[in-house]
Parts: sequence; C-alpha cells; structure tokens
Amino acid sequence: MKNSILLIALSLTASVMTAQQNQVETDSTKTQTLDEVLVQSVRVKPNAPITHSNVTNAQLEPRNLGQDLPILLNYLPSVVTTSDAGAGIGYTGIRVRGVSPLSTNITINGIPYTDAESLGTFWVNLPDFSSSVESLQLQRGVGTSTNGSGAFGASINILTDASSDKSSAEISSAFGSYNTRKHTVKFSTGKLNDFFEVAGRLSQIKSDGYVDRAFSDLKSYFLQGTYNKNGTLIKALAFGGHERTYQSWFGLTQDELDQNRRQNPYTYENEIDNYKQDHYQLHWNQKIDQNWSTNIGLNYTYGRGYFEQFRSDDDVITYGGIVEATAVDFYGTAVTDLIRRRWLDNDYYVVNATAHYRDSEIDLTFGGSYSTYDGDHFGEVIWAKQFADNASIRDRYYFGNGKKTDLSAFVKTTYSLNSKIDIFGDLQLRSVGYKTTGITSDLVNMLIDETYNFFNPKVGVTFQLASHSNIYASYARANREPSRSDFESNPNIKAEQLNDFEIGWRYNKGALLLNINSYYMQYNEQLVLTGALDDVGSPVRKNSGDSYRLGLEVEAVYAFSEKFKVQPNITLSSNKNKQTFSQVDGVLKNLGSTNISFSPDIVASNMIVYSPLDSLSLNLLTKYVGDQYMGNTDTEASKLESYLVNDFNISYQWNPKSVFSSVVVSALINNIFNEEYVSNGYYYTYDDDWSVPGQVTTIEGAGYYPQATRNFLVGVTFKF
Repeated sequence: MKNSILLIALSLTASVMTAQQNQVETDSTKTQTLDEVLVQSVRVKPNAPITHSNVTNAQLEPRNLGQDLPILLNYLPSVVTTSDAGAGIGYTGIRVRGVSPLSTNITINGIPYTDAESLGTFWVNLPDFSSSVESLQLQRGVGTSTNGSGAFGASINILTDASSDKSSAEISSAFGSYNTRKHTVKFSTGKLNDFFEVAGRLSQIKSDGYVDRAFSDLKSYFLQGTYNKNGTLIKALAFGGHERTYQSWFGLTQDELDQNRRQNPYTYENEIDNYKQDHYQLHWNQKIDQNWSTNIGLNYTYGRGYFEQFRSDDDVITYGGIVEATAVDFYGTAVTDLIRRRWLDNDYYVVNATAHYRDSEIDLTFGGSYSTYDGDHFGEVIWAKQFADNASIRDRYYFGNGKKTDLSAFVKTTYSLNSKIDIFGDLQLRSVGYKTTGITSDLVNMLIDETYNFFNPKVGVTFQLASHSNIYASYARANREPSRSDFESNPNIKAEQLNDFEIGWRYNKGALLLNINSYYMQYNEQLVLTGALDDVGSPVRKNSGDSYRLGLEVEAVYAFSEKFKVQPNITLSSNKNKQTFSQVDGVLKNLGSTNISFSPDIVASNMIVYSPLDSLSLNLLTKYVGDQYMGNTDTEASKLESYLVNDFNISYQWNPKSVFSSVVVSALINNIFNEEYVSNGYYYTYDDDWSVPGQVTTIEGAGYYPQATRNFLVGVTFKF
C-alpha cells in the first residue's frame, strides 16, 4: 500500500526538464555553435539510434548553487546519485542503469576525464565545474565510440564554455544549510579584433556537510583563450581544482544510524583528503571546405595529493621497519599509534585527432586517440610514538608505479539511404597496455603486465515514420579492462564484455513529446560491485560470469499551456547474475540467479514547472528509487530500502535598465518532506571459525551513507 501511494504521488508530480532537453535537440538540427565541433566525434545527432539526453547550461543554472554535477543530473532517466557527506558537496557519485561509476566514460571537450588507472571519476577534483559547462550529452548504454575507457552503462561528454562575441562578467554567491557557501566570479573579454577572446572563472565552495565533520573546502579555476578566424578555431584551456575534504567514506552501521544518523566514526582532527588536479588542453579545428574539417586535441593532466589517517594500535609489520612497537595487542601482535599519508602523484597525456566529412547523404567521422598515464603510489609516516633507529618522519613504507597506454582508432558514419531511413555504423579498435611495479600498501608485490586488444562494432538504423515520429534499433559491443584496485583484489581478474541491444520510438508533436526505449545488455564477466570496500574506501569488484540488464525507459512531456508543463520518466528493469556462487557457513553454495548489486528495478524522476511570469519559474522535482541490494546474494542484510524525495526550486530573473544586464535569484529546498533515507552503502561478509570450535559461521555486515534531511540553498548572480 505504501509503495502504491508513493507511485501515485510520483505520477502526479512531473517535470519539464526533459522537455527542454528535447527542444534543445530539435533546435540543434538548425544551428551548431562553432565550439560544438570539439565534441562532434563523441556525440550523436538527435535522430541517431543511440539513447541519450542533452543538457544545457541554461538548464543547470537555476540549481547550480554549489552541489556537484552528478547531483544536478539526478533527474535524468535511469540515473541514481549519492553523496558521502550527505548534502551533494564533496565526494559524490552517479550510477546509470545500475552500472557503477567505474564503468561510466567521462570526457571533457573530447578528452578523457575518467581516471585511467582507477577508472573512477572524482568530481570533487573539479568543484563548481558546472559553472563552466556549456552543454553535455549523457548516452545510456554503450553509446557511440568515445575516447578513453569504454562505456558500460553510460558516457557523459562535456563541452566547456563556448566563446562569446560580447564582453561580460558575473558575480554569484550562494548560502545554505550546514554552513554551505559558494562564491564564483566569471568574465569574458568578448571578441577582440574580431577573432580573439579570453574568458575565465574562479570559484570557492565550503560546507560543513550533513555528516558530522564531513567538511569540504574546495577551490577551482577555469581559463581559456579562443582564436577564431577564416575557418580556424584554436582554443587553449587551463582548469583545475584543489579539494580538502574530511573523511566520511566509512559510513554508519545500522545501530549507529538509528542512534544518530549524522555522526561520523572518525575523530582525528586531520583525517582529510587533500588533492590537487590541473588540466591543460589545446584544440585546433580547421574547416577545409564545405564538406571537410579536421580537429586535433592535446591534453596534459597533473594530479597529486594524499589522504591522512590516524591509526591506533596498528600492526608495525605493515610499515616495513620504519616504526617501533609500543604495545602488544590481545592477539600478541606488536602495535603502535601513528599518522600516515598515502599519496598519488600522476601525469596523464592525451592526443586526439579526427577528420569529418559531410554532404547531403553521408556524415562521416574518423580518427584516433592515444594516451599515456604514469602514476606513483606511495605511503609515508608523518608521526609515530616511536620511529625505528634508522628511520625518520616521512620515510616511505611502500612505493608502487602504474603505467598505462591507450591507443584507439575509429570510423563512424550515418548514411541517409532515403528520406526515411538513416543507417548508422561505428567501428573501433582499441589497444590497452597496463604495467605495474613495486609494492602495494599491504607490502605485497604488484607486478602486472597486461595487454588488451578490443574490437567494438556498433550498428543501427533509424526509420522516420512521419515528420514528428521515428523508430530506431541498434546493436553495440563494448569491452573494458580492469582497474588497478581490481588487480589488487584478484591478480587473475578478467576484462568484461557487453553486447547492448536497444529499440526505441520517439514522438514529438504539438504539446506532447514521448520517448520509449527498451534495452537488453548482455554481459560476459561483468565486473560487478561486491558491496565491500577496500582499505581506502574504493569499491571491490569481481567477475560475475554471465549476467544481463533488461529494461524499459519511458519519458514523456506534456505542455498544458505556455506556463504549465509536466513530465514523468521511469525505468523498469530486471538486472540478474545468471548464476551466483557464495561461501556460506564454510560451504560453497550455488544461489542460482540473483540480483546485480546496486541495481534497483524501478527508478523514476519527475518535475512540475510553473512559470506565471517570463521571469519567474517554480519547479517541483521528485525522485523515486526502488529497493536494491548492495551485494549479489540477495540477503536481507545487504538490502537498501526504496526512497522518495522531493525538491523545490525557484528562480527569478530581474533585468534592470542600468549597471547589471540581469540579476538572477535562485533558491533550492532539498528533501522538502524531511525524509530520512539512505542512497548508498556497502556490504561485507567474513567467516567466524573460532566462536564455536569446529564450526564456521558466515557473519554479515553493512554500512550506510545517510543523506541530508530538509535543507536549503539560496543564491544570487549579478551579470554585467
């Protein structure tokens, strides 16, 4: 009964966000900004047989009050987001169709942003990046060929700020719950001498976090210079961020959650993550004639930083003779108290090159990408009760290095067979080399030397039923290599493969827009989340043999009038491991078909948008996520309960006649009904073989990341 009421409420609360997105898609067939050539090789056109959503800066702006980009995308179809600190600032994550962030491909201006070695995407390293996003496209499923690691659930390709003809400036500030504040300054010189522009941004975000002491202290910058003359576009960019966040990745047990859902088990005052990342990009697009154009992109990324931990009664053996024991624990192990830092120091180079040809029948793009990554991993002890005689502060107790190369080449084309049928083809070859040396933080030798050669074909067809309606079908294959942490947990880990089948129908006429898409994602050795975390909070994955995701995605928009529009979207899915084996009470058991972890069967998102005035917009946003399991054994201990959350967003724009070109006031009330919910967690098991002699008992445990109850953000932007 409860779920029925929730679904009825959900169906009555709808949104216009996707309506705006699809309108953007329709309009994009008429015009294309010059900057969009930087991402044309990784994006698809509106009628392509690829399931996707487009988002513009104008759609992000009313809610861009300090929360990370994944949180702003929370209302797109099949999307589930979470926040370690609970309020959407700091470490945040996004899952699409239940697929982990480790299997999502992210590019910025066509350059891979997903970390080459960990395969993670750390949005916290680019705070307030939403303020420099011109547009983005989220492709669900395999999508089209992209640069970097393959997409297994989604790809998000971002285009940064477009060049501007006119000079401008803006100052914005936002304040809210948990002592949150955001300050941003942006400027553009406009075109100088009709062909050159300089633009930039500085931002600072601070928040105490919903979880106790889970503060975020974030700084970022963005600077670009653009040259545009006689068919030549050159863009040079430098952007980056510095994040300091207090650790909150350990979550809470059920008892701790019941006692005080805002508590944090960490107590050491400097238990922080401290990381800097700088990106430098150079893009050169050359229009040769009416049919041909070329593009070259260069990138260098430098990342460095550490997280600091206090360790009480830690095993001295872990530190390779750097520290002396000061006590003996219950088991007779030599231990001591200490403070350590575990470092990452990495360099990442990328070169992309593409050529594009288009006439009345053929749209052809071909090119390639090469990247090389070199990352050091090391740990140092910065304080101990007693150092060894031959050791001192900051001595390293482990050091390892990972080197990765990634070479890919692709050709993709859309051929208009006639006025009704478009055929899409996409072929990609990708070769990945990964080599490690040194030891891990557990003082274990890590010597990996693997090469992967992948062939990723894609084909699809779009049939135009009428001017306002088309159907499409596609098949795509993707292959993806394991991450460093995958190798650490299992040196024999296998690459994963996906065959993705999609069929859809698009309808857009009058006041109604409707998109219906069905998918069948067939996996071989999918790397599924086990639910467990390693000792640095990274999720542990394992190969699951044969598995699949079968789903139906529906999104609809209906405009009752120019002032009132509604839109629901919903994803219904079945996500299964075909056969699961698990050690239970010392016996290996075949559990048969089980649910894939972190894959709810139902995800729905809605908004209502009411605009009584052209300058005023009122939005009610609703999100429902069904039950999901944090492990792959369907045990009740690993279950996350469903939740329904509502946000309210208001935006007002005033256009004064002098000083400012506009003043925009925005407010966001998150979780207006004050729901206490959990969007993410972890699950683990271990064997107890000593409580009862001769008997092995499997013990289960779980941790939970509580999300914020009712909270608010309010901001104002002055544009000159």
